[in-house]
This record gives sequence, C-alpha cells and structure tokens, in this order.
Amino acid sequence: MAVRFRSLCRASTAVAAVALFSTVSAPAFAEVETIIVTAERHAENIQNVPQSVATLPEDQLNAIFNSGQDIRALAGRVPSLYSESSNGRVAPRFYIRGLGNADFDLAASQPVSIIEDNIVQENVVLKSAPLYDIDSVEVDRGPQGTLFGRNTTAGIIKFTSKGPTDTLDGFGRVSYGELGTVNAEGAIGDGITDTLSFRASALLQHRDDYIDNVFLHVPNALGGYDERAGRLQLKWKPSDDFSLLLNVHARSLDGTAAIFRANIFTKGSNSLNANYIPDKVFFDGGFVDPHNGNPQKYDGWGSNALAEYDFWNMKLTSITGYESTHGFSRGDIDGGFGAVFLPVMGPGLIPFPSDTQDGLDYLHQFTQEIHLASTDTTSPLFWQVGGYYFSSKFEDQTNPFFIPPTFVRQSNVAWAMFGQASYAFTDAFKLTAGVRWTSDVKAMTANGPLDTIVAPVKVGGNNVSWDVSALYAVNEDINLYARVATGFRAPSIQGRNIAFNTPPGNFSVARSETVTSYEAGIKTVLDDHRLRLNLDGYYYYLAHPQFSAVGGAAVGNSIILLNAHGGIGYGIEADAEYDPTENWAFTGGFSWNHTEIRDAALKTGICAQCTVTNPLDGLGNAFVNGNPFPNAPEYIANLTAKYTWPLESGAEIYVYTDWYLQGFTNFFLYKSLEFHTNGNYEGGLRAAYVFPNKDVELALYIRNITDKANVQGAIDFNNLTGFVGDPRVIGVEISGHL
Repeated sequence: MAVRFRSLCRASTAVAAVALFSTVSAPAFAEVETIIVTAERHAENIQNVPQSVATLPEDQLNAIFNSGQDIRALAGRVPSLYSESSNGRVAPRFYIRGLGNADFDLAASQPVSIIEDNIVQENVVLKSAPLYDIDSVEVDRGPQGTLFGRNTTAGIIKFTSKGPTDTLDGFGRVSYGELGTVNAEGAIGDGITDTLSFRASALLQHRDDYIDNVFLHVPNALGGYDERAGRLQLKWKPSDDFSLLLNVHARSLDGTAAIFRANIFTKGSNSLNANYIPDKVFFDGGFVDPHNGNPQKYDGWGSNALAEYDFWNMKLTSITGYESTHGFSRGDIDGGFGAVFLPVMGPGLIPFPSDTQDGLDYLHQFTQEIHLASTDTTSPLFWQVGGYYFSSKFEDQTNPFFIPPTFVRQSNVAWAMFGQASYAFTDAFKLTAGVRWTSDVKAMTANGPLDTIVAPVKVGGNNVSWDVSALYAVNEDINLYARVATGFRAPSIQGRNIAFNTPPGNFSVARSETVTSYEAGIKTVLDDHRLRLNLDGYYYYLAHPQFSAVGGAAVGNSIILLNAHGGIGYGIEADAEYDPTENWAFTGGFSWNHTEIRDAALKTGICAQCTVTNPLDGLGNAFVNGNPFPNAPEYIANLTAKYTWPLESGAEIYVYTDWYLQGFTNFFLYKSLEFHTNGNYEGGLRAAYVFPNKDVELALYIRNITDKANVQGAIDFNNLTGFVGDPRVIGVEISGHL
C-alpha cells in the first residue's frame, strides 16, 4: 500500500506541475447556478420554497461514491442528515434533525421517507437500493405530512434518476482502487422514434475480501461484496399533452454483512483499543462456511409507471409502483470466539456466543397515487389535490441457530387524501397551506419453536396532518420564510422477540407518533450571485415518540418498542455555495441539533459490561429522561472545495476535496461512557485531468484520506462490541460522456 500511495502522490505532483505551467488567465466573475427542487410537488427555484431544503452537487455525489460506497455515504454530507446501519449494505437507518429509529430489525418503521423516482421505499431493505445515474438528490428537512408518502415526521430524501431524452446521450465511469475496489457505472439513451425514447443504466460494485479470520485461520475471509444493479426506462410522448414513463429496475447483492468486533472498547472509554485490528477478526460463527462467516445476499426488482396528462390549465398525474425483494444477512453478533463449548475466548470477555441470521423470505409493495394540479402560471393561485394508496406484505425469518427459525409475517395498508394551495397576494408575499388525511393499518402473525400467533395482531391509526407557510421577498435576492407543519407516524408492531421468547408478550407495539414543527429562515443570493447562503432555525415537539430499546442486558438480544410521553428537538442549519471566480468553487454546511427525551418515568435495559451514567432503578434499568435521541449527532459540518486550472490546449485540471465532521452521537436510549462517539470525521480528495473535448476525464482519488476508524455503532447485550466505517481506499478513475 505504501508503494502504491507514493506512486500516486508522485503522479498527482506531476499533474499539478503541468497545471501550474500550462494555465491561462480566466475570467474573474462567476455565478452560482439556479437549483430546481420539487419539495412542493412541482418544480421551483430552491430560493422560493418556504421550507428547509438541501441538495447534493454532482461533483460531491460522484466523489463520495467513486470507491464503491453504498447509500450510507450520504451521512454528514448535508446538514442535519445522518445514516448508519448494523446490517452492512442493507437496511440503512436515516436520521434528520436527530429524529430516526435505531431498530435493527427488518420490520422497522422509519420516520425518514426515502423516495426513489416518485416511489416511497418503505421497508429498510428497499431503502438500501444502490444509487447510480442520478439526476438529483434532494433532502427536505422537517415533517412532510401533507404531500408525500407516509411516516414523514422527520423528513424526506428524494432521488431522481436521469430520464430518457430524444437525442443520443450517455456516459461511462470505471474506477479501480485498493482492496480490489471496483465501481463501474454507465448509461445510454436515445430516441427510438419521434414519440418513443429510452435510457438504460447499469452499476457494478466490487470489493475483495480483505479481513482475515484469525480464529479459523482463514485469510481474506470477510469484507468483500458484489453489487449489481440495472434500470431500463421508456418514455412515450405521443402528443404535447400526454406522456408515459415506464421504469423497470433490479438489484443483486452478494457480500459480507456488518463486521462486529468484540471488546474494541475498554470499560470507561469510547476510544478504540488494541482489540481493534482493521484487517483481522476472531469469529467462531463461520464454521458452516469458514470463508464467509457473515454472508449477506439480497435480490430484488421493481417497476413503476408515471403518466401525465395536461388539460384545461391542469395536469393529471398517475404514479404506480411495485417493489419486491428477498434475501438474508448472517452475523457473528458477539464479534469473537469462545464461551459455553470452548475452553478459551476472546478478544476479552465474551459471556455467551451469538450467531444470528435475519432475512426477508419475500416482500411485496404496491403503491398508487393520483395527483391533480393547476398549471396556469398567470394566476396568483396554485393548487393541488390527490389520493394515495399503499400496500405491503412480507415474511421476516429470524434464525438464532440454537433453535429452529421463527417466521413473522406483516401486512400494511394505508390510504391518504391530500390537498394544498398557494396564493401570491403580492409579488413579494405568498401564503401556502395544505392538509392530509391518513389511515394506516398493520397486522402481524408468526410461528416458531417458542411461540405462535394465529389470530393477527392489528394496530392502526387515523390522522389529519397539515402545514402552513409564508414567503416574503425582501428583494429579488433575499427571501424570508416561516413554516408550521405537523406529521404522523402510524403505530408499529415489532415481532423479532418471538424468536428469542423475550417479554413483554414476545412482541411489542408502539402507538402513533405525531410531531408539530416550527421553522423560520432566510434564503439569500449575495455578492453578485456568487454566494448562496440559506439559514434556518427550528423547534419541534414529538407527542408519544416511538423509540426502540435494542439489546440491553436486561432484555437480551431483542427489540422492544416504547412510547415516550414526549420529545423535543431544536437547532439551526446553514447551507452555502460560493463561486468567487471561474476557478474556485466551494460548498459548505453546518447544523447544530439538540434533541431531548421528555418522560420522567421512561426506563430501559442497559448494556452488559459498560458504564451507564443515567440513574438506575432497583432492577438495574436506566431512566432516560433528558437524554438525546439515539444516533442524533449534536452537530454536523461539511465542506467541499474545487480549484480548476484551464490549460491553453482547452483541457482542464482540477483538484476537489470534501470533508465532514460529526459531533457527539449517543448510540442507545441510555447514556454510557463507552457507547457514543464525538468527533468522527472523514475526507476525500480527487485530482483529475479533463481532456480538451471535455468528454473524457482521468482522475486519481483517495477516500477516507486519514484512514480514520470511525465507530458507527455498537452491540450492547453481550460485551463491548462495536463496528466501524470503511478504511482508506486510493484509486484511479476514467470517465467519458457522449
């Protein structure tokens, strides 16, 4: 690695030297580009949207994924946005403004909605679909209880793929880096006839196994993956009034689940100790397959249809979607070897072995939305109404291996009707209001060696959510806004404990969670349009927030759903983009988020070996009143910088870097000296040569420049086990555009 690193450094130095002697003078003036978003279900300039919205620039999106990263790489790249997973590349958990769900089961409901090409991806496995050929990434912070999907008390992350065009268009991008890391992405599209066009996109990601299982004496046993995905889109536009976009996509993942590492914390400290060795583990959970004791495999496909019809100054839209997936993940949960049947154990004390496999035997999701909106741009009134239907069913299999597996089946049906209207009273002042009615019902049955549920357990709830916002234009470059919004997360059922016969009742239920959020901000374009600076502050109150008590010495390897009496969150957010000259370009963001559980009586089981700092009851449970929400970073800061050297030949050389910094983050409902992080950070670097025709680019990249071992989470019911992020990867990339 050292030899390759020095070689790449020498190559980067040579490229920079050529740039210094080949530059030509460039104009001093630049402007930030207009950003169009769809936070209110129609295209608008981000500066005119009366709520907190952020996007990811294309440079940043390409950089953070060029070493084969999955969707979790978005964590920290937008203020108030965080993501983590104890399930590896599947089942990510997202948090916005500190609000999310730490539940690691595949049946978990989440307050952050993921929307891909207009389709809500409700299940946590669907949320992990790989990102490729992306046109835009939009983060709508705060509850989106009126216009979008469901379960949006925290916010929305929206991904839109590049669509078909009637002219030849395409690109290819291939990178290769250390650990045998490959990221290959490409797309091509064109018109087939005067009315029909297509776009085909594909992704291949690979990493070699690079982690040795020292206990089983197997080199390169873990850490690798093969991710493959493809998408075909057809667009039919027989007239100016009607269009139909069809989308079929598939994904196949075969690799390694999360790598848990036993006792990598020392009691009383959250710092990594000598038991953490980046390329070595000590698993005894791989006897079935010593070459991969933590296998993970998922396959899925889906399709959707977007039909739009314009008539009488209105647009009627139909969005139909179907998603299906199945697969499993197996993990050596205790992260080491020994106990019960072995005379030795390690690293450190491991009270008992834990080797668990969870998976979806099947999952089917169907959604249908009808949406009608005005299109008369001359009128001060804009309105939209619609209806939404959601249906899903799945079977979740949990196998603890000391007994046969347990099968839990859940179904979910939701209906909604919504409407919104905006009225521009003057050129400077606009008022917007919306309302949504939702009915959401879940049902669960189960069978296993420890318990069987024949009569379905049912929970459901109805809710009316609403929002009101106002936008005032001080001038053409400065807008002020204020927003009050509510959101709703339906009741949840958690049946994973049936596999372990863990009380209460072997399953748990959480009642509906609602939120009321207050937000105000300023959106500006300054310095002759070189600087975009948007600032906001917010406060929200959660009524009966749904929390998940995971693990814990008092409850075993389990998940118990809890409702707190209440919870609050407040903070500030800033998004900035600055293009001072044609050579320099910067983006930056900062968020400070305070969250707090409000329930003097709420308590939960604690970790097996750690040092809890909350007061305990007589049974050893921790009171959590006043604690931050789990996995809610206190602050997030991010920065990107790009410098471009234009050459006399017409070519360009640029250097691009991106960084994020994450503040105090508590892992569980209780607080301990071990299970939190404070000061995680990561940086990336990219140096590229753009050929004179601007169609081909050759680049060197480094991800995780400092090789920082960022702890992302922990397992608390057995020993001081944790898991960390990816190591440094250095590589090269070539890309081309038609």
